[in-house]
Amino acid sequence: MARMKIDKEVRRKILEARRMVQEINKADANEPETRQRIERIFESLMGYDALKHLSRELAVRGTGISEHVDFAIMLEGQKDEKPKMIVEIKRVGIDLSAKHLRQAANYAINKGSEWMLLTNSREWQLYHVSFEQPPDTKLIQSWDLLKDDDSTLAQRFGLISLKSLRKGTLEDVWQKTNVLHPRNLLQAILSEGSIRNLRRDLRRDSGILLSPEDIVSGIRRLLNEGALKELEDVRISLTGRRVKRRKQKPKEMPEQTSVKKVSDTEHIGEPK
Repeated sequence: MARMKIDKEVRRKILEARRMVQEINKADANEPETRQRIERIFESLMGYDALKHLSRELAVRGTGISEHVDFAIMLEGQKDEKPKMIVEIKRVGIDLSAKHLRQAANYAINKGSEWMLLTNSREWQLYHVSFEQPPDTKLIQSWDLLKDDDSTLAQRFGLISLKSLRKGTLEDVWQKTNVLHPRNLLQAILSEGSIRNLRRDLRRDSGILLSPEDIVSGIRRLLNEGALKELEDVRISLTGRRVKRRKQKPKEMPEQTSVKKVSDTEHIGEPK
C-alpha cells in the first residue's frame, strides 16, 4: 500500500511530539507530566483548544467516591454537552493493559460516550463502545508514537483530530468496521449466491462439479479458530441437489516429459 503524502508542517509536529515523548520516557515521568505532554499533542497535532475542548471536570461514579476522567473531549466546549470521547491517561512508563481498558470503558459507559481513547503518550488505542446488554468494547485502531512511521501516525492522529470529529469521520469508520466484521463477511461469502458462483467458477477452471457442501467444507479449512467460532452463528444456505462427480479424463503428458514416482521412503528434496 502506498504511503500517504504528509504535509511538511504535519511531519514537523509529529517529529516534535515524538521527541517530547522520548524525553519523558527516558526520564520516567509521572502521570501529571505525561498528561501535560499529551495535552500539547492534542493542541499542536490535532487542532484542539485545551481550555475549550479538553474538559478535566467530568465526574464519574467510582467505588464510593467521585472520580474524574483525565480528558473528556467536548466539541462545543459546553459543560452540559455529552462528551464525544473519553480519554484515559496512564504514566508514560506503564504499558497499557486490560485493567486500564476496563477502567476507561467504565468511564465511557458511565458518561454515555461511544468513543474512548487509552494512552500513555507512547501507545494510543482507540475504542468504540456499543451500548448493548452487556456493553461491548471494540478496538478500532492502535498506534505507537515512538515506533510507527510518520505516514501511519499522520493518518491515526488525523482520525481523532478536532476537524475529523466534527466531520463525523469516526462514525464512518465505525460503520465500515461493523460491516467488515468477520461474521458479516462470512455470511456474504457463504450466501446462496456466492456458493453458486464459486461452484460455477471452480467447475469452469477444473472441470469438477462440486456440491454446496464441498464448497463450505473447503472454506472451513481456510479459517482460523476465531473465524470458525464466528461461523457457528452464520446461517448457511445449502440449496441444490447433490451431484455426482464426473471422472475426468487424465490429461496426456507430453512425450518428452518423464514422471518419476516418489516412493514411500523417498522424500522430495532429499539428497540422493
